[in-house]
Amino acid sequence: MSVDVESSSFTIACRSGDVVEVFVGPTTTFEVLSNVDGVSRDRTPGPAPDPDGGDPVRDSIRRYVAVDNLVFVRGIHQEHQGRGRYDGRIVYLLQSSPGGAYVFEEPTWWLTQISRLADRWLDQLFDARRDYSLEDFAKFYRTNLNIVGRPTDDTVQECATLSRLIYGLSSAYLLTGAERYFLAARAAVAYQRQAFRTLSSDGRHCFWAHGRRATADGERLLMASEFPDDAGAIPLYEQIYALAGLGQYYRITGDWEVLADIRRTLNTFRDFYRDDEAARERGLPGYGGYFSHLDDVTFRPDSAALGPNQSRKNWNSIGDHLPAYLVNLVLAVEPLPRGEARSAFERLQNDAIELLDETVALIVEKFPDDHSDYVNERFHADWTPDHEYGWQQNRAIVGHNLKIAWNLTRCMFYLQGREQRLHDRGQHAEADQQKQMAARCLHLARRLADRMAEAAVDPVRGGVFDAVERMPDNGMPIQFAWGVTKDFWQQEQGILAYLLLYGATRDERYLNLARECMAFWNLFFLDRDRQGIFFRTTESGLPVLQGVYGQKGSHSVAGYHSFELNYLAHLYVRAFVEPDDQHRRFCLYFRVQGDGEQRTINVLPDFMPPNRVEILRVSANGVDRTEDLKPANADDFQISIDGVKPNPKDGSVSLVVEFSVH
Repeated sequence: MSVDVESSSFTIACRSGDVVEVFVGPTTTFEVLSNVDGVSRDRTPGPAPDPDGGDPVRDSIRRYVAVDNLVFVRGIHQEHQGRGRYDGRIVYLLQSSPGGAYVFEEPTWWLTQISRLADRWLDQLFDARRDYSLEDFAKFYRTNLNIVGRPTDDTVQECATLSRLIYGLSSAYLLTGAERYFLAARAAVAYQRQAFRTLSSDGRHCFWAHGRRATADGERLLMASEFPDDAGAIPLYEQIYALAGLGQYYRITGDWEVLADIRRTLNTFRDFYRDDEAARERGLPGYGGYFSHLDDVTFRPDSAALGPNQSRKNWNSIGDHLPAYLVNLVLAVEPLPRGEARSAFERLQNDAIELLDETVALIVEKFPDDHSDYVNERFHADWTPDHEYGWQQNRAIVGHNLKIAWNLTRCMFYLQGREQRLHDRGQHAEADQQKQMAARCLHLARRLADRMAEAAVDPVRGGVFDAVERMPDNGMPIQFAWGVTKDFWQQEQGILAYLLLYGATRDERYLNLARECMAFWNLFFLDRDRQGIFFRTTESGLPVLQGVYGQKGSHSVAGYHSFELNYLAHLYVRAFVEPDDQHRRFCLYFRVQGDGEQRTINVLPDFMPPNRVEILRVSANGVDRTEDLKPANADDFQISIDGVKPNPKDGSVSLVVEFSVH
């Protein structure tokens, strides 16, 4: 960027290589990025007095525009007789003051965002309540909410969207310790387990109903999905997302009843959806992986009644395990709890780690395509790519490619930790295997992230595009399947992928891409009038509000992706984006059951590089207990609650864990 005060202009250099001269006039406004609460963050000092009396336009340029700053400009481009001119009308600044940190990297940014989003969800569902019961969720929870958060005419309560809201509320509690979010999450968990859980006759398996719908004659339980792509079937991704909230809530509480349902659901994944050697006894091919759908009558994946979903596997049935619940489950059970409960967790730990290893291997081996820059997303039973499925055909969803990059980088950190532990035990051959798989994860993550940076992250305006043709035939490097639009959840994948890859590689390209994506998200996806999130925007950031895209809640949007972004962006920025010493710390909050057999809880925030973070301070029930509760080893993140007296009100132990970053 260069600045020419005399001509009232400045130039912007885009990542695409385009250089745009922006002219500023008397109607141009300069706005510092505000959070979802809409509070002004402009702390830019005014310019020095001009001895000639000054000019408001030039004064604004001197005050707000500085070389090498990242800015966004909305304006008017005109062409006439071979001459072009761009007049800026709104200049968005991303720092509260010149030379300061980007506002979205300040320590309270994501905490504020998650709090305001959670508050508004609860206000809109339950008015002014600050305590919540199972009955509140039974009466008031709805999947479909209009743009102001009020119920639509459709009374359906979908299990997966409720679970996603539980994930969001649990994440808000983990970051803030606000009692309101914990109480709401606890009541929602009770309602999910009562209203949607179906157990097998032997009690070993749990299926989660698609939803419930209130009618004039009472409620109707909907076991099979009503979503058009999955109608009449039990899709695995809905079962996966039924665990999203339970997994995050279990991380906070160690609730044994919730864990029992997680165990049963994992049994369901293994015994009904998995296509392994054991599945051959049921007449399935045994090619590995997980089928995407079951017939709701026969509970088989190869039923002709499934139509185009018969004997299919896809991204959702394989990769969605990782971010939805599996990373959190592995964090919760590895290492095993100490004490009498240890032996009861060994099978669960083995199952969770086996599923994680299997999922990572399948992604690395089956999804890349040597003939395309995008992964394959749908498969037949034998892993032959399916390029004829319904609306998708041979098209790519950009966010899935970035989601793979993000989660493979997470799992690379996990494998590095395992490699280190195996080396410490003298198991060098096994350690080398983990090192090789970690390298494969990072290689594919970088390959996908680099390609998305070229063809799928807008090089002029920032932000992540939606659906594209995997094999462009229009003579262009990118061919859009429908419109040039950007969806909220795909922005999350881009932000988290590039932040984490920067943490893994220290490559400044990834940090710059992450900042572009964070800027676009915070500028254009925040609904500041209603403290919500827009589902879709145009390429330039204008919200799309027609039809389902104008709804706050639906089958495809709930309190999940935005909350997940808030939670993990806060952790990743604190852990990897080199804040000053004062801000190289953060806290997480836990509410452990004090009367259960499990007497320890694992508090590692996410899969992190070995030796990146350590526990600095621990308090229990408001009392500093660092001296007796903090683990002796810096790489130990297991805290014991033995000797801590539970709160007599609810039998829980409230833990505050402060982490420092190396």
